Amino acid sequence: MRAFAIPRAGASSIESVEVPRPLTGDDELLVRVKAVGVGIHDSYFLPQHPKYPYVIGIEAAGVIEEIGGRVTGYQPGDRIAFVSSMQAKGGTWAEFAVVSAAALIVPIPSGVDFVTAAAIPVAGNTALRALSALNKVPAGGSLFIAGGSGAIGTLAIQLAAQRHWRIGASASEANFDYMRSLGAEKVLDYHDLDWTDQVREWMPRGVDAGMTVQPGTTIETLRAVKDGGQLISISGDAVATQRGIRVEKIPYQIDVREELIQLMLDIAAGSIHVEIERQYPFNDALAALTKVQTRRARGKIVLQMPQPAETLQI
Repeated sequence: MRAFAIPRAGASSIESVEVPRPLTGDDELLVRVKAVGVGIHDSYFLPQHPKYPYVIGIEAAGVIEEIGGRVTGYQPGDRIAFVSSMQAKGGTWAEFAVVSAAALIVPIPSGVDFVTAAAIPVAGNTALRALSALNKVPAGGSLFIAGGSGAIGTLAIQLAAQRHWRIGASASEANFDYMRSLGAEKVLDYHDLDWTDQVREWMPRGVDAGMTVQPGTTIETLRAVKDGGQLISISGDAVATQRGIRVEKIPYQIDVREELIQLMLDIAAGSIHVEIERQYPFNDALAALTKVQTRRARGKIVLQMPQPAETLQI
């Protein structure tokens, strides 16, 4: 099958390769991949002892081709979106991917296409976990999101709006109207040197909580959070606690699968918007990876697999 992979140990580039279709274990599903969500970490998340060439990628949407002997609850032909990170048999940038039945798997409802579905598993899971941890935000409270126009921020704004929170968000000025359309009340340009002062002008006592998606923004965002508030660092920035503010990273132990299923239903119903900045054909996968590594994508970048009758030039 065709795939994009790290060709050998120590290789610094991703290559287009032909590899065998992965075999399906007793507790696994074999998925015919239809679309792939592209993320900045796709080429970094590897198992401890990868077998090369190692197919990259951690999320996708497709159709179940086979199920293992001990798998229950799924059938060949089911449409699913899933996260399959650091698996020994490789990732999702391929015509077929094996996923553990215990992985994060979400059925794709009618009305949601594969490209849209592939944009949801990682960004939706991350946004939902972060918001679930923000338990100090009261009804009608405020949240500031540093990095509101990317895949995670786009969903976080809308999910916070569903909770009736007042939302501020930063991005480049070109995305101001876009973020307002999603539910942001206060929008500002992260290039402005005084952007934390602008947040304080909006919420003089400080926001109830902050969420930092863009790396390097956590210290500044902390200044915009009120005393005793809360901050979730999706970016992974490490900062010292101050003014009684609880600073946390993503709580990966929180199970949000049911909320992710509801998110898919909300997308199908049109009450949540999924922004796809661009969908690349599979043979342009490396260009898609280069794009997300700029950290300037608006919404999600997705790879679309060729139809069975199409020929992929390698």
